[in-house]
Amino acid sequence: MAEPPRVAMIDYGSGNLRSVEKALQKAGALVVRCDTPQALAGCAAVVLPGVGSFGDCARSLEARGLTAPLRAWLAAGRPYLGICLGYQILFEASDESPDSAGLGHWRGRVVRFPAQPGLKVPHMGWNSLQWRAGEPLFAGAPDPACVYFVHSYFPVPADAGLVTATSRHGVEFAAAARDGRVHGMQFHPEKSQATGLRMLENFVRECAS
Repeated sequence: MAEPPRVAMIDYGSGNLRSVEKALQKAGALVVRCDTPQALAGCAAVVLPGVGSFGDCARSLEARGLTAPLRAWLAAGRPYLGICLGYQILFEASDESPDSAGLGHWRGRVVRFPAQPGLKVPHMGWNSLQWRAGEPLFAGAPDPACVYFVHSYFPVPADAGLVTATSRHGVEFAAAARDGRVHGMQFHPEKSQATGLRMLENFVRECAS
């Protein structure tokens, strides 16, 4: 039997990583918690979960010496999955933390939901997801799918062709994006029950290929 792929789960000192770790293990990955560049060695993929602010994440990655290695990983097109803030940090900047730079792998900015009467921010709870046909991470998922969100900000990619799924909360927004084997999801697959687990299984399968 083939060894499960080693997946580096980035630990930048914020948030509860256990639920993401358990979901990835259930999806078939061997999860390695990573808070140093050296821990990336021998890993087939990177998962960056996200809880906290854009600026705190950017500063923590830099303090741990992970910013440059992650940029090199992304530039090489190696498998990466960013969840929530781990998706947002792929972009250049965020209105949440104007003085902090993201990883800059994709051009674009992260913006806050516009104020609208009756619109609750943060966007929290289950919402429908419309995804682009043929996307590898969504294979076998229902279309539209129902997934779990917790966020006040969302990315606006400069290249609309990156967007693989959309959702609506007052406005339509880019709920997921992909460039090759680099993926980002604004929702939480680890909280999205069978649908989210299917997406993580697809990612782990991609890592192993």
